[in-house]
Amino acid sequence: MPEFERLNPITGEVASRAEAMTVDAVRAIATRAGDAFPAWAALGPNARRAVLNRAADALMAKESAFVTAMMDEVGAAENWARFNLALAAGIVREAAALTTQILGEVIPSDKPGCVAMAMKEPVGVIVGIAPWNAPIILGVRAVAVPLACGNSVILKASELCPRTHSLIVEAFEEAGLPADVLSIVTNAPRDAGDVVGALIDAPEVKRINFTGSTTVGKIIARRAAEHLKPCLLELGGKAPFLVLDDADLDEAVKAAAFGAFMNQGQICMSTERIIVVESVADAFLQKFTDKVGSMRAGNPRDSATPLGAVVDRKTVDHLNDLIDDAVAKGATVVTGGKASDVVIQPSIVAEVTSTMKLYRDESFGPIVAVIRARDADHAIELANDSEYGLSSAIFTRDAARGLAVARRIRSGICHINGPTVHDEAQMPFGGVGASGYGRFGGRQGIDSFTETRWVTIETQPGHYPI
Repeated sequence: MPEFERLNPITGEVASRAEAMTVDAVRAIATRAGDAFPAWAALGPNARRAVLNRAADALMAKESAFVTAMMDEVGAAENWARFNLALAAGIVREAAALTTQILGEVIPSDKPGCVAMAMKEPVGVIVGIAPWNAPIILGVRAVAVPLACGNSVILKASELCPRTHSLIVEAFEEAGLPADVLSIVTNAPRDAGDVVGALIDAPEVKRINFTGSTTVGKIIARRAAEHLKPCLLELGGKAPFLVLDDADLDEAVKAAAFGAFMNQGQICMSTERIIVVESVADAFLQKFTDKVGSMRAGNPRDSATPLGAVVDRKTVDHLNDLIDDAVAKGATVVTGGKASDVVIQPSIVAEVTSTMKLYRDESFGPIVAVIRARDADHAIELANDSEYGLSSAIFTRDAARGLAVARRIRSGICHINGPTVHDEAQMPFGGVGASGYGRFGGRQGIDSFTETRWVTIETQPGHYPI
């Protein structure tokens, strides 16, 4: 079988090799997943729960392999890799707990003697397409609840971290998951469009979940619509972080630094726009600059720095372009700045306005825009001046005021006095607008990965008009 190579973004050495699957191979995988579905769907909930709990243990047993794979394939810092694994194991355990929570209901019927029920049933084969930036978390999220609901799943691995994603499938196999209930597809970057298209087109595939860019999400949604196949899409973000005039600035600074620069800002929830009310803007910016100036990025293999590398040179060029455009239009680089390689120091760009690309374009890197607002109403207006709507945050000492502001912000997620980066296995996760639709997590995930059927039982003789 032909293979493709993933290169370490820092050293340029080969980080991993994986099978470059063809469209024919993908179709065969879909067929086998369809054949494996009925037996897995028929298995009792506690039997599925036991497999999933063993899978969580198997994931944790591969900790060293996961850390090495993430460092080598995407330049991740060790702390980010270990956090990924811990949360991913929690997602699997939460999915295991859901196997007995796939509940229906009895609905009162106007027809005498008719017992009417709404029943939740698995749908068949589900394709989960996972990205590279939080590869264990998002790879596991793409498969865990679908499996808990009784579906078979195909994990389409990212071309940037095929080894990391393959380790997930290996863990489930070691846990005793039946053959072909969970499969992996790996492909060379040049074949991505054809491979994903073949997965969507496969008759066995009934639903698709995708986490990634808005541009690719739209392509997937259009292709799936041709077959009337539902999608769950968790796409890009431009998360606003509002600092109101009564905010605890020290707490806001800590949360902003974490939200903007954890994993080098390569998280869909990353803080991209700090919108600070004018009356506290200078004080906040000084404290924030001091904090960010103490944070360093480095090669995760050679140092214990909290930040690692960005994923590729394309990201470096994109960030440099955003800085050039902002500075040319009047912005100020407070700390950090343009970079020459993938190890980029965290950057603050102040005095950002709506004329700049940094104001609207997702950066997905260690750079954050600081935007001044006249007051709280203006801050809300600025927060909503975006096509995206995934995560958001508000800092204020008045919880009631924070809740009132939160209800006026268009986003799927909002945190009051907390960072924009916050994920828990049981929470309904997803966005609005260009950030996608549908929800992962907890019972909301059950709705995404089951079909609701109306079933009746007649208990009395029928009476009909003809």
